[in-house]
Amino acid sequence: MKQRIYDSKRAEVVDFVPISAGQVGMYVCGPTVQSAPHVGHLRSALVYDQIRRWFTRSGSDVTLIRNVTDIDDKILDNAATAQEEGSSEQWWALAYRVEREFTAAYDALNILPPTYEPRATANIASMIRIIETLIERGHAYQALDGSASVYFDTKSWPTYGELTKQSLDNMEDAGDSEPVGKRDARDFALWKAHRESEPVTASWQSPWGRGRPGWHIECSAMSTNYLGENFDIHGGGLDLRFPHHENELAQSAAAGHAFANYWIHNGLVNVSGQKMSKSLGNSLFAHDLLSSARPIVLRYFLGSAHYRSVLEFHETALEEAASAFGRIESFLDRAIRALEVDAETLDSLPENFISAMQEDFAIPQALAVLHDTVRLGNAALDGSDDARAVEALANVLGMLNVLGINPLAAEWASAEAGGAQSALDKLVSELIADRSRARANKDFETGDAIRDRLAAAGITIEDGAEGTHWSTNG
Repeated sequence: MKQRIYDSKRAEVVDFVPISAGQVGMYVCGPTVQSAPHVGHLRSALVYDQIRRWFTRSGSDVTLIRNVTDIDDKILDNAATAQEEGSSEQWWALAYRVEREFTAAYDALNILPPTYEPRATANIASMIRIIETLIERGHAYQALDGSASVYFDTKSWPTYGELTKQSLDNMEDAGDSEPVGKRDARDFALWKAHRESEPVTASWQSPWGRGRPGWHIECSAMSTNYLGENFDIHGGGLDLRFPHHENELAQSAAAGHAFANYWIHNGLVNVSGQKMSKSLGNSLFAHDLLSSARPIVLRYFLGSAHYRSVLEFHETALEEAASAFGRIESFLDRAIRALEVDAETLDSLPENFISAMQEDFAIPQALAVLHDTVRLGNAALDGSDDARAVEALANVLGMLNVLGINPLAAEWASAEAGGAQSALDKLVSELIADRSRARANKDFETGDAIRDRLAAAGITIEDGAEGTHWSTNG
C-alpha cells in the first residue's frame, strides 16, 4: 500500500510520491518568537514530528527544515512595549530568549530537532534576490510613495488564491502594512521600509533602501534555500493557510519556483469548546502544561487526535490521557517481568497499525490498534501464552517507538529519572522541615522518628551550620 496524504491544495487524499525515491524534504513553518509558546505551538510541532518519524520508520531519509521567524512587527512591538515599562531588553534579545523557550518545550516533549532550523535574520540576502526576481518578472514593484517598501502585485499573478480556493475580488485587504504606496490594497509587503520609530538594528540595506523583509517572503527564501526550488511537503497550522501560505505560494511560483508538491495543515486547539485566543483569556502556555502532567503523557494527549482535526482540551483531558497511558505502562511492566525478555530487542509493527499510518497518518486509528494490542497482550499473559504475549509486547514497543512515547526509551527514562529525583527531593525536604520544627519545639522524639524513617529508606541526613542536608546511601 502506498503512503496516502491529504494535500490541502488539491483538497483530497492522494498518493504521496516523493521527488527522489527514499528521500523526503519537508518545510514546516516554525514559530514567530514574540512571546512564550502555547499549546497550539506544541501541537503543531508534534504533528510534524509524528509524520517525520513515520517517514523515517518507513525507510525514507527525511530532511526537515523548521524556521524561526526572529524579525517581525510583533517582536518589535513587544520589545518596544517592554522598554516603555522599564526593560532594557533589545528586540533581538527578546527573540532569542523566546526561541530558547520554544526549544526547551520541544525537547521536553521529545520532539526531534529539525535537520536545520534557519533564522529569518540570517537569510536576508536570499529574500532580496527573490524580490529582485519578482520585480524583473513584473510581479512586484517599489512603493508608489517613493519609500523603500516593495509589494507583490496580486493582480499580476492569475492563479493567486489557488491554495485557499479564493478569487481576488472576494479577498480581504492585506493587513501587513498601510495601503499608502500600493497599487491595490490587497497587495502584500515583500520589503518594508525602515521606520524612524524602529531600531536601526531591525533593518538591512537593500537595492530599494533600508528596511526589513515582510513575513511571507521569509519562508519562501528559507524553504528553497535548504530544500531547493522544488521540494516535497510544506506544512504548518491551519491558521497559516491564508494569507501566509497563499502568499508564499504566489510569490514563489511567480519567481519561477515549482515550490511544494504537497501542502499539509494541522488543526488548531479548542479549550473547553472554544477557540483558544488572547481575547478570551483561555491560552494554555507550554510551561503550565508541562508542570501539570508528565511530559510523556502530555505528548500522548497532544498527539492523540487526527492531525487535521481540532484538538479539544477540557478540564479532565490530561487525567484521561494519564489513565490511558497508564494502562500501556502497566502492560509493559507486567510483560517484561513475566516474560523476562530484553525489551530493547523487541520492535515490530502490526499490519493494521501500518495501514492506519499509511492512510494520511491516521493516529486515532493507530492508537486504537495500540490499545487493542495491549488488551491482547494482557489476555495472553493471563492464559500463560508466552509466544502471543511476546508478539504483543514487540508490537506495542514498536508502535510506541514510532509515536515517540516509549517510556523505556533512553530519552524518556532520563527525563522520568529527573522527575523522580525532583519528587524525592520535595518529599525529603518536607520531612526535614517537619523534623526541624519538631526539634525547635523540643519534640526530640518526633525529630528522631523522622530521622529513623529516612534512614530506613536509605537516606542519610547531616545537620550543619548552614542547615540540614541529605543524601542517599550508596
